[in-house]
Amino acid sequence: MTVKEAIRAQAEDAQQIRGMDEIRDEAAHTSPDAPAATVAAGRAAQELGLRRSEFELAVHLGLIAVTAGPGGGRPRVPEGEVARLREDPGFPDGLAERVRTVGTADGAALLGIAAARFTRLARAGCVSPVTFYLNRYRAVVWLYLADELASFAVREPELLAGRTPLGMRTMLEAGGDWRARNWRTQRIERLLDRTGDPWARAAVEATALDPAHLAEVVEDPYERAYLARVRPEPVFGRAGSVAARETLGQLMLADDPDEILWRRINLTLGLDGAREARPAPHPGEDHEARTAPAPSPARSPAPRAAPPRPLPVVESATLPSPPAGDLPSGVREPGRKRLLARLGWRRRSAG
Repeated sequence: MTVKEAIRAQAEDAQQIRGMDEIRDEAAHTSPDAPAATVAAGRAAQELGLRRSEFELAVHLGLIAVTAGPGGGRPRVPEGEVARLREDPGFPDGLAERVRTVGTADGAALLGIAAARFTRLARAGCVSPVTFYLNRYRAVVWLYLADELASFAVREPELLAGRTPLGMRTMLEAGGDWRARNWRTQRIERLLDRTGDPWARAAVEATALDPAHLAEVVEDPYERAYLARVRPEPVFGRAGSVAARETLGQLMLADDPDEILWRRINLTLGLDGAREARPAPHPGEDHEARTAPAPSPARSPAPRAAPPRPLPVVESATLPSPPAGDLPSGVREPGRKRLLARLGWRRRSAG
């Protein structure tokens, strides 16, 4: 499919996709009195015409609702969810297309550009990978949603041809690469979408910080242990090889100073809300009293600061950074303690 065909297909399917989202949202807020019948994930994937990897990606993206298995077993899919997806007018091609992933070569062909240009666009943060795998040389191979690439072609057609903007060239020449950072951001956002418990949400934020940064923000070792215990994981997580686990662990950690700072800010804000809801359990204290249910969904989650995004189309020789004085929602400049002091932020380059 060429980029022109992708643009036409997206325009034709826009209304249909919005209708699917509305139906899914309505179903998500329906609370039947009796528990719904469920099927195993493998059977659901077969009935939906998806490969197992495609099915797991659809769950990760929130396209398919799942429920916890009995006794904490593997997640299951409500029969009503399978029926809803099968009744969609675009089934089965519509769902399969929304989870179709492509690598650099196929992504470049889809956009009608050279593979080298596609890589530059990805490194500059114009398109974000949704997952990855390790090739036989143990190198990370990023995969992108074909649907998102088509959206990018519609949104930014001027970046597919012509001279690269100055700001993007400067960033790339300096060795900038936003692929892992964008993948982390999307992964964290999707995990946060699936939990309302304030401690679990704080635990998701903590996954982007290495032990040294985490200890500076969360000084109480019992709180750190509690964050590790309540941390939500992807619905379907495969252990994989040792190399895959090590690579995943490295990619999950923020590695740029401004990203680390924003992650520390989000964790600090999340901890404020979690401590207000309930304290972390300590040895010798009533565990049941300290692991109360999550607050009502009507209560808004703790405010979060969004990490700065790359601005490839801006003709600037400087990299994007948070505007001076533009504090994230929920942060008060004056107060008992300034936010940076509470973060325990250190200028590591100062010696």
